[in-house]
Amino acid sequence: MANGRNVLWIMCDQLRFDYLSCYGHPHLHTPNIDRLAERGVRFNRAYVQSPICGPSRMSFYTGRYVRSHGSTWNGIPLRVGEPTLGDHLQEIGVRNVLVGKTHMRADTEGMARLGISPESFIGARVAECGFEVFERDDGLHPDGPYSPNPEYDSYLKAKGYDGPNQWERWSNSAEGEDGEILSGWLLGHSDKPARVQAEHAETPYMIQRFKDFVAVAGDQPWCVHLSLIKPHWPYIVPAPYHDMYSAEDVLPVVRSEEERQDPHPVFKAFMGERVSKAFSNDETRAKVIPAYMGLIKQIDDEIGKLMEFLDEKGLTDNTMIVFTSDHGDYLGDHWMGEKELFHEPSVKIPLIVVDPRPEADSTRGTVSEDLVEAIDLAPTFVEFCGGKPKPNVLEGRSLLPLLESTEPIAWREFTISEYDYSMRNARMDLGLPVSDCRLAMIMDKRWKFIHAEGFRPMLFDLQEDPQELQDLGANPAYAAERERMSEALFAWYRKHHTRITMTDDQIAASAGKELQAGILIGYTDEEELEEAKQEQGLL
Repeated sequence: MANGRNVLWIMCDQLRFDYLSCYGHPHLHTPNIDRLAERGVRFNRAYVQSPICGPSRMSFYTGRYVRSHGSTWNGIPLRVGEPTLGDHLQEIGVRNVLVGKTHMRADTEGMARLGISPESFIGARVAECGFEVFERDDGLHPDGPYSPNPEYDSYLKAKGYDGPNQWERWSNSAEGEDGEILSGWLLGHSDKPARVQAEHAETPYMIQRFKDFVAVAGDQPWCVHLSLIKPHWPYIVPAPYHDMYSAEDVLPVVRSEEERQDPHPVFKAFMGERVSKAFSNDETRAKVIPAYMGLIKQIDDEIGKLMEFLDEKGLTDNTMIVFTSDHGDYLGDHWMGEKELFHEPSVKIPLIVVDPRPEADSTRGTVSEDLVEAIDLAPTFVEFCGGKPKPNVLEGRSLLPLLESTEPIAWREFTISEYDYSMRNARMDLGLPVSDCRLAMIMDKRWKFIHAEGFRPMLFDLQEDPQELQDLGANPAYAAERERMSEALFAWYRKHHTRITMTDDQIAASAGKELQAGILIGYTDEEELEEAKQEQGLL
């Protein structure tokens, strides 16, 4: 059963790993998030299981690879019956609570087939990915497919923000010289302040909702997923954050002309997307990236207030604090916008874990270079809260050993990420059937290999080419390395991914028990049967 510990799991949306000062950004100072790193472990090589919101989050929430849970793109439902973190925590008496975004879409057809009402206790949990919803808000108000009628719009209305769709009209729009509304969706307006006051923006609102939960939480241990919507687009931020940074603070873009000379066909198709062309324009980057930095600065300021709140409520000493993101953002690097492919700005995430236990004292303020996956958080939370992770269900590994010692331990050799681009324009540009639009990345501490169904692979040497400007996927000098990584990926695919109803220990304990169960296969006569019973101690 639960041991009285809590988990505060903070997730930003589309936050690049290197846009925090503790991860090396020279201009964007995030002292409050940095203090979390000083109190815990900063993981320098953490990767998501898919570089896009929905599948990445479903892997976080199930502790399972995309290959296993089957929710391969945004809006593809997580099938009914797929075990979630909420199921594992419920078994040990811990509440699994949502405040913010999930990008979850319920398997309503599957629920109907099984006669599960969304209004029932079980149905509500299944429809919300195992979460007890305190407040859900996925953005895209008010007609988004994930969280219609969000409370945030009502909150803004009560604060005096008039008109329909307060989320877009106030929080994600600017105002022109003549009072006209300028949509924050349009990148040319990113340098203008959002119309909402900073204290009423999405980030402080959602953090206040966590505080509201604490006020009524009671004594039962909890794991709260505080899932912030920003710095995800629309890239627009209220004053004073809108002009804290300028074009001079924008880091040099990471790209080369060689990348466009003979690119991998899939990479070429994504470079041709409208958003990639937009972020390949330096004038656009000069407007958008300062706003992106302002959104992050506001998050950092609010994190500071949140940590003070935890101290005031006496929660700091028994609460694990995790700060991370669901994926990154290219911001023009590699001629790309958005995320979705496997360069480091997209697939690598910040991950800071503050473990309050005395056992973690020796690692405070350290940096881990071990390969960590998003699916490692679910078993970490279960074990921290007093449970025993189920390895036949949870495919990640608890991080507690890495939080308890700086000594080298046996850890994973490879990390995996997957992407289904069948819903993207790239599929149509390449003339592919839906079934063939699959990418899979496998990487070790030096090599990153990407399998692209129907095409040659991609390969990057992160030691010699840390900026990933040279794709070695067609270079004959690296054929052996490609073969080695391809075999490693195939070996991963060959593993069991779907046998979740019985553990390896249960199977091992059941082996050789046919005679004990009265199954008499292969015996010739009574005498042989009696001998077998004697040998197995059944007489």
